[in-house]
Amino acid sequence: MFQLGNDWDNVIGNEFGSDYYLSLREFLKVEYQTKKIYPKMDDIYNALRYTSYKDTKVVILGQDPYHGEGQAHGLCFSVLPGVKFPPSLQNIFKELNSEYGMTPPKTGELTGWAKQGVLLLNTTLTVREGQPQSHKGRGWEILTDRIISAVAKKDEPTVFILWGGNARAKKALIPAGKHLILECAHPSPLSAYAGFFGCNHFRLANEFLEKNGRKPIDWAKTV
Repeated sequence: MFQLGNDWDNVIGNEFGSDYYLSLREFLKVEYQTKKIYPKMDDIYNALRYTSYKDTKVVILGQDPYHGEGQAHGLCFSVLPGVKFPPSLQNIFKELNSEYGMTPPKTGELTGWAKQGVLLLNTTLTVREGQPQSHKGRGWEILTDRIISAVAKKDEPTVFILWGGNARAKKALIPAGKHLILECAHPSPLSAYAGFFGCNHFRLANEFLEKNGRKPIDWAKTV
């Protein structure tokens, strides 16, 4: 049985033996053998490896991985050092500058957020090169819905940040009341001026965490 190596194994481990997942796995075997797929196979589950179930206090939902060479590494919106910031990430840093006066970091890597308890989860975890949403509907959404639902069942108040229609559709998985749900337009240049800029989500998330006795996120600590 596939192992993640932390408490997620106890939370969603049974999913890896289910029919839908075994079908997805067979599909991915062929895809990785015959096409250029992102991220690298070893990086698919980095969001869960970097941020344990126990430590998760903020969830940021993306759509599917970046589909350009060298960009995706298993954390939504994040790119490795040396990779040019994609437009959505540029806009995320612009919003952080507006909220906190934070200058853009030298790299677009967000592992520092993940290590502080920010689950950087895409709803689909793989993609073909140059073909956004090419792995949509293959089974990933079942797994990621289970992950979102598991976090929503936690006793600790948690922040769910939903940017864009794809992420906002997951609102139904999150019980109202205990958690904070922040939603607005996607940071993509196509929609950022329709509500993402000025959303104040990073500050609102921290205010909620502090109000509930949880350590806020140091958004400047990206690595």
